[in-house]
Amino acid sequence: MNSSPRPDHSPRPAAADDLARPAGGTPALPPVASFDELGLPSAVRELLTAHGVVTPFPIQAATLPNALAGRDVLGRGRTGSGKTLAFGLPLLARTAGLRAEARKPRALVLVPTRELAQQVADVLAPYAGALGLRLATVVGGMSIGRQATALRDGAEVVIATPGRLVDLVERKDVRLDRVGITVLDEADQMADLGFTDQVTALLDLVREDGQRMLFSATLDRNVDLLVGRYLHDPVVHSVDAVTASVDTMEHHVLQVHGADKYATATEIAARDGRVIMFLATKASVDRFTAHLLGSGVRAAALHGDKSQPLRTRTLEKFRRGEVTVLVATNVAARGIHVDDVDLVVNVDPPADHKDYLHRGGRTARAGGSGSVVTLVLPDQRKEVLRLMGDAGLRPRVTQVRSGEAELSRITGARAPSGVPVDGSAPSAERPRRGGAQFRGMGTVPGKPGRAKNESRRSAEERKLAEARKAARVRRGH
Repeated sequence: MNSSPRPDHSPRPAAADDLARPAGGTPALPPVASFDELGLPSAVRELLTAHGVVTPFPIQAATLPNALAGRDVLGRGRTGSGKTLAFGLPLLARTAGLRAEARKPRALVLVPTRELAQQVADVLAPYAGALGLRLATVVGGMSIGRQATALRDGAEVVIATPGRLVDLVERKDVRLDRVGITVLDEADQMADLGFTDQVTALLDLVREDGQRMLFSATLDRNVDLLVGRYLHDPVVHSVDAVTASVDTMEHHVLQVHGADKYATATEIAARDGRVIMFLATKASVDRFTAHLLGSGVRAAALHGDKSQPLRTRTLEKFRRGEVTVLVATNVAARGIHVDDVDLVVNVDPPADHKDYLHRGGRTARAGGSGSVVTLVLPDQRKEVLRLMGDAGLRPRVTQVRSGEAELSRITGARAPSGVPVDGSAPSAERPRRGGAQFRGMGTVPGKPGRAKNESRRSAEERKLAEARKAARVRRGH
């Protein structure tokens, strides 16, 4: 067991793809120290107090005065920093008193994933109800007929993923020419996922003189097209750099041997408390989840091939504690807020530093604390440390094996019970130190990750190609 002597969580200089600040001539309004300074409707103030929201987070303090004044806003703050209320409160306050005709909403929030759409809706629904505003959530994987009905009945605010909203526009179930306020949440991810054409097509349909707000945990040059084309003299607030790290978040790189990787991951999963574990592909998520269930760990899988109702039920079970381990692809890297998640584990390392930051952002939210652990094989160590350097982090690096005290000290790992969770088959994985790794389909016993008649070098080249492909198409969404 070897470990580097001193972890360093201090940010490094900003990455080359940091936000290019657009030119603007109008000075921004100064930030506020209290919600009382904003002139919010009394019903909204009462709800904020009832929910224990007393002091604005930095992104809220900086952007709310300008957004409430009708300015276009380009805002960046780390995940869990309160961006939803930063754009949601002004959107609702400025829409209050307006009434939507059938199929003609007055405000629009575009988000990249179904989970994020649901989270935004859950946060804004109480405030919208207090102001007499109707919300409609429009996402794929759910009944388009029901969504069309909600729009036909009239909804002042629509929260949507781009693809489904385009479908409804083409069906003439919705018109956007009355939309006066448009928000893009996680704008960079929509660009990364290839939604730029759909987003621009939708923005071309809303009122040209309307207010536009772009918010994200990372805003880089991928969104320059949207900023330059659609934001007019925007106020720019960047309360966290693209490489910012959370002071209350620890970062660990655990170097493991290939034959011990999944035994190590299994022991981490068997710890007390909630944990989110990220793997690269949908198939590996399903296989590892089945393995954990057979080992006695209450786990559930989340990825893009699951139906939306199933994904919603899975997240609710995780929130209630019926499931303690959420095994996921990058679909869970944004838009998932669950209290008391104090550990995130990258069983498979992320493709780039932005994915790392968003995965890690599922813990240490809104002032809480947590840890992010990344498992690496010896030949992955250099690349992962470079990736984390791009994220502005110098993690503690430790060599571990399953069953060791150091692994338990860092992660709370322990041996699983071995008693299958109801309805699952016993796992072939032995919960003892040095046991054979969990092997997925298409691998050869004793040759982790290698197909039949495949050399080690060929296997490594294939895995690298698969990882690059996954990075390009963002598999799992």
